[in-house]
Amino acid sequence: MKEIVTVKFKADGRGYYFDPVNCKPKVGEQVVVETANGLGVGQVTEPVHEVEDEKIVSPLKRVLRVADEKDLARIEENKRLEAEALPICEKMVNELKLDMRLVSAEYAFDGSKITFFFTADGRVDFRELVKKLASHFHTRIELRQIGVRDKARMLGGLGICGQPFCCHRFLNGFQPVSIKMAKEQGLPINPTNISGSCGRLMCCLKYEQNSYEYLASVTPPVGATVKMGGNIGTVVDSNPISGNLMVRFNGNESAPTKCKREEVQLISRKRQNNNSPKE
Repeated sequence: MKEIVTVKFKADGRGYYFDPVNCKPKVGEQVVVETANGLGVGQVTEPVHEVEDEKIVSPLKRVLRVADEKDLARIEENKRLEAEALPICEKMVNELKLDMRLVSAEYAFDGSKITFFFTADGRVDFRELVKKLASHFHTRIELRQIGVRDKARMLGGLGICGQPFCCHRFLNGFQPVSIKMAKEQGLPINPTNISGSCGRLMCCLKYEQNSYEYLASVTPPVGATVKMGGNIGTVVDSNPISGNLMVRFNGNESAPTKCKREEVQLISRKRQNNNSPKE
């Protein structure tokens, strides 16, 4: 077992383990830590606790200190510099007529690097842009292409549900979603209704998919043959969520009978001939 502390560098990012050494930071405090790219500042999301050795990725980086006033002032200064750097980079992009759309700029804590995030439809030759940026800012420059989902996660906003984007608020990663999920959940296959602000299928289609799959597996579908009270009939309407069925029993041409899935016995999920004998 090893004592660690969990730190996040972004509110929507994943948590990383660090060796607290002799530091005992509290949840919510900012700490200065060692990273593969130099010094970084993150927020403690879990206090010092023990985890199994196999869950730790070596080498375990250290927490150097709880951020003091000087460190916090540096963070605020970096935010100011980021806001100034973005329009400068945008101007250079326009001058070079590059087909790319800037999203944000991010200064390293110690000012040793500026990372510019952008989206583009294809690959972009930004070598000349990097030279111009390095000449202007006199520091190391990194340009990182991201997808439209990552852009939404970084910038945030409100979804069609009226809530802040899930990806910006709490998701640590993107799960695969598909049109098949929308169909299985009975949603209209209309891009406007099932797409998020990023233009991709909504992440929340994944949330209840396991439940829909389970309910669909225990609910006779339309066309299934079922038995109830000695009579055999065909399901003409099925609602997996409520469990309600509409069944037309053989030999009965009147309105279908409403029943619950628990009240019927499934004979076949496939449609059978209407002249099946009564039992």
